[in-house]
Amino acid sequence: MKAQAMNATPTLLERCEQLTAQPLRWLNALQPVAALGARWHVGQVFFMSGLTKLRDWDTTLALFQDEYHVPLLSPDVAAVMGTAGELVLPVLLVLGLGGRFAALGLSVVNVMAVLSLSEIAPAALSQHHLWGALLIGIAVFGPGAWSLDNALVRWLRSKKA
Repeated sequence: MKAQAMNATPTLLERCEQLTAQPLRWLNALQPVAALGARWHVGQVFFMSGLTKLRDWDTTLALFQDEYHVPLLSPDVAAVMGTAGELVLPVLLVLGLGGRFAALGLSVVNVMAVLSLSEIAPAALSQHHLWGALLIGIAVFGPGAWSLDNALVRWLRSKKA
């Protein structure tokens, strides 16, 4: 009789599971929104930077020759590669097409931006840390349910069935 009464009373662990079940469902439902928001934020920052470089190419080349010291690459090659990366990879990231590849590629661009400057303001460094953390999250967890990667996987699975 006593064993039955004990089984009817939820344990502390069971009670915690009951209390957290609904908030966890809400948080899980927000994952696609959060992933899209992260992709959008980082993609916009890098794309706008690429457009700025493209708008004034002479200044961009001068910056890569005088300010940005990218290891192992000539300033002209670094300028072209950096600008191309800032224009192409953000589009892929926002669309979630090759999302992990785009996140890793932009991570390289982000790290090179920090390493190539001899001095960087603390506020700017904090921004690079934020972008890096968001990019690592996307690379590790994927671009999320609201991505072309996810849509392609679902489409390919439906074709196999």
